[in-house]
Parts: sequence; structure tokens; C-alpha cells
Amino acid sequence: MNIDLIIRSGTSEVSIALLKDKVLSELHREQTERGFAVGDIHLAKVRKVAPGLNAAFVDVGHEKDAFLHYFDLGPQYKNSYKFAKGAVNGTVKSSLLEEWKPEADIPKDGKLADAVSASQSILVQIAKEPISTKGPRLTAEVTLAGRYMVLVPFINKVSISSRITDEAERKRLKDLMQAIRPKNFGGSYARTLRTRTARTWRLT
Repeated sequence: MNIDLIIRSGTSEVSIALLKDKVLSELHREQTERGFAVGDIHLAKVRKVAPGLNAAFVDVGHEKDAFLHYFDLGPQYKNSYKFAKGAVNGTVKSSLLEEWKPEADIPKDGKLADAVSASQSILVQIAKEPISTKGPRLTAEVTLAGRYMVLVPFINKVSISSRITDEAERKRLKDLMQAIRPKNFGGSYARTLRTRTARTWRLT
């Protein structure tokens, strides 16, 4: 079965269509009164690195620069950066990671200036919307949230929400996720997710 995901983003509405063998299976429409929402993914440019804050200010198109701290790069930052760079220059042809050779995790107590430089393009996700005079808060650990599941690239483990306490059910869900997850993808299962993205996407 061929599955296509078509996204149309306008100034006032985002439409997402899921096609199975070129037949419309799902259609989601959401009004976008605000320019930025938690879960939005951007290929952005680093404007300034602030070593004293161990962070960087990033241009995502908002009037105020977004904020990215070292701890929000995520352990798999090298993989994310390498993938985004390859996708832009054409050396990465597929979103599947079956042949991907994982890079080592970045140090937990490292310095952002050792991983990120000014004018560098970086793949980021909105973690916190802009408030008042502050720009958005970012994470470079991009995740794709569905109605009940979150897909995380560059890891090979799955987890189950602590809200699900029945051990038999936890094992059943974990075994199911292990059976269907693509190579070099992991994720988590949760009953409820609070982001806008979680209400919009559903993984199949």
C-alpha cells in the first residue's frame, strides 16, 4: 500500500490529507490564528551563540529570536543535524532511516558553542510559544506526535505512559510498537497528548 501525506499551510489554515493508494483516507483542517504553535517544525538559522547562557538565539521568522539551550539539543543532535543538512543538499533521498549509521550522542554536560555556530541552519521544533516580548522556546529533538503515539527518529527504544498501569497491557503495547516501528525510529505510547500537533496527526 502506498501512503502519501499532503500538507498545505496557509496564513489562516493548515490542511493535512492522508492518501492510501491515492484515495483520501483522512482530512484534517485547523485554523491558525497565531503564527507559531507548539509542535511546529522549522528549518531555521542560528543568529547568535551565547556561550554565557550555553544557548543560541535562532531566527524562525518571529519578530523576536527564538531561544535554544544546549539541554534542548537532545542526545541525538548530531544525527538530526546530519540528516537535515543531507536533505537540503540532496545527499539524503529518503525519510526512512534503514541504512542510517547513527552518530554518537552529544555529551550531557557539553557546550552549545561546540555543536552550533552562527549562521548555521538547524532543524528545530517549537517547544514553547512566544509570550509577550519573548520569542519561542525551541528544541532540536524533533518528534512527531499522533493521537496516541509519538514517533522519535534516531533512537531504537519505545516507552509506555506511566498512566497505563496494567502490566499485561503495557507489555502488549510495547511488543506491538516494537513490531511496527521502522528501524532507527522509536517512540512512546500515551493515552492523551496536550500539543496541538497531537490533535492533528495520527500515525498509521
